[in-house]
Amino acid sequence: MTKFIVRRLLQTIPVLIGVSILVFSLMYLIPGDPAQIIAGEAASPQTVEQIREKLGLNDPAPVQYFKYVKNIVQGDLGNSIRSGRPVMDEIKARFWITVELSFYSTLLAVFLGLIAGIISAVKHYSWSDVTIMIVALFGLSMPNFWLGLMLIQWFAIGPDWLPEFLKMRASGWGDSWKQVILPVVTLGTGGAAIIARMTRSSMLEVIGQDYIRTARAKGLGERVVVYRHALKNALIPVVTVVGLEFGGFLGGAVLTETIFAINGMGRLTIDAIRTRDFPIVQGTVLIISFLFVFVNLLVDISYRLLNKRMDVN
Repeated sequence: MTKFIVRRLLQTIPVLIGVSILVFSLMYLIPGDPAQIIAGEAASPQTVEQIREKLGLNDPAPVQYFKYVKNIVQGDLGNSIRSGRPVMDEIKARFWITVELSFYSTLLAVFLGLIAGIISAVKHYSWSDVTIMIVALFGLSMPNFWLGLMLIQWFAIGPDWLPEFLKMRASGWGDSWKQVILPVVTLGTGGAAIIARMTRSSMLEVIGQDYIRTARAKGLGERVVVYRHALKNALIPVVTVVGLEFGGFLGGAVLTETIFAINGMGRLTIDAIRTRDFPIVQGTVLIISFLFVFVNLLVDISYRLLNKRMDVN
């Protein structure tokens, strides 16, 4: 197991290098001159040139990249153009908000998705199965921003007959559980639909195996057969989806955080794009990308924990 983890860690190094190259390239892909933005539209060409020299923008691209990587290793992501504060400090103030939102949304998606997928597989081709799959298709097709706006309309603004304890707050994060429910439901609904469909498909494939029929022939209860024998083997492809969904939530929280006025990394990224704050954009994309790679590493490790006989190359 240790050799497997070490091998996987070494395999992530080229991926991280590729991510750093792509993030560094944002400086050249986003329209606008960073030096001109820092200096202001009315600045003289001499002032702009001084800023370019100070930031090292006149150096060749490879030299700028190696300086960028060196600073990343030292934990220095530069300073925000807008506020002048270190990018790492800006991200630290928002990082855990986005992680909490993504984590709670993943828990909701896994809880609803597994239950719906198992019921749908055990009672396949029944009305329960058809109903669950229709609801899952609707949840998969529904845009998050539309669902968020509808939830705000239904549970935050009105209707008047809704009991007070069911009325949620449509802005902010962490001060009350009423601020958490709506954004988590908004972000987690699509993931729940994907997990439900994957769980159903994987369970149906496993339930048809010979060892499941043998377990039933031995007189084992249906609950034992489903949860102890079938579900454990059906979880391997589901774990992949869960890992991808969590990574997707980290990046997909942008719209949800904007709709519910949550000061997370997604909203920080949107504000930075609007003001062309290149260091903030690079820093947030880099952190989210690194987290996504780390989550995939955990998914690979979980394969071995679920099935030690499985050879994950």
